[in-house]
Amino acid sequence: MSYREGDRFSVQEQSKLSDNEGVDFSGYTGGDFSKCSLSELKALWRKSLKNGMHGLCFSMYEDGQKPGDTITEEQVNRRMQIIKPYTKWVRSFSCIEGNEHIPRIAKKHGLKTLVGAWLSNNKEDNEKEIAALIKLGKEGLVDIAAVGNEVLYRNDLTLDELLGYIWRVKEALPGIPVGYVDAYYEFSRHPQLVDASDVILANCYPYWEGCDIDHSLNHMQAMFGQASSAAQGKKVIITETGWPSEGTNLRGAFPSSENAMKYFINTQLWAAKDNIETFYFSSFDESWKIGDEGDVGAYWGLWNKDEKVKF
Repeated sequence: MSYREGDRFSVQEQSKLSDNEGVDFSGYTGGDFSKCSLSELKALWRKSLKNGMHGLCFSMYEDGQKPGDTITEEQVNRRMQIIKPYTKWVRSFSCIEGNEHIPRIAKKHGLKTLVGAWLSNNKEDNEKEIAALIKLGKEGLVDIAAVGNEVLYRNDLTLDELLGYIWRVKEALPGIPVGYVDAYYEFSRHPQLVDASDVILANCYPYWEGCDIDHSLNHMQAMFGQASSAAQGKKVIITETGWPSEGTNLRGAFPSSENAMKYFINTQLWAAKDNIETFYFSSFDESWKIGDEGDVGAYWGLWNKDEKVKF
């Protein structure tokens, strides 16, 4: 992926851009925060959060909880009430073990839903997920259905197995857009996925490719561009992007509060100006993710693990 230099803006201009004034964001690499104090950066971050966003990935689990634990409606409702002033859409990752509460409660709060069935190499659980997704869809609780998340990236299923699940959901839920979530480059590698999908659901993480924060927005634009090139004219939605606020660096990508704030601000500015439908990852910090992603895994939230706004 090559980086290209674009325009940079002062913090004063950034403040104006938060109100979405007419500025061309093509080739935009982000704001020049070099003269911005920490308190000014926090104020700009909070303004960006208050302005709202297209979508948020919903974080289910409190300390001591993990996937496999059953989560109550009360817990989901409490967290939904926290995030609802800031987002139009909510994305869920599973349809069982309490995850089915997410679209039901989101709808009660007037939010739209991108509902995911979690697929793995466990075929028995896959059947439960697919059946639950179809049930939620028939109840009118699914605005977009996501059949699997990074299944090919993890090598959990073959392409043909995955396509079989996608087509089953499409046949069961006519009228509901159906797609599959994976890293942006998987759609270039597997045009069959594009053929089977109504919408292209692409995860775009400059951090996980070791990208320096100064080039991160430009790199995400390139990721989005690659997915768009593969999409055959279909809508591309960024289903995950974010930056960790703590943890160990990955080559040139450094987690920190400052970098997490900068990345969020720039992402929201670009997404709003260019009308890119983006789900930010994530709503709340989740401690269980340390096991899968290293120490950075627990620090992707806009709110901390105690459900307090982070900055």
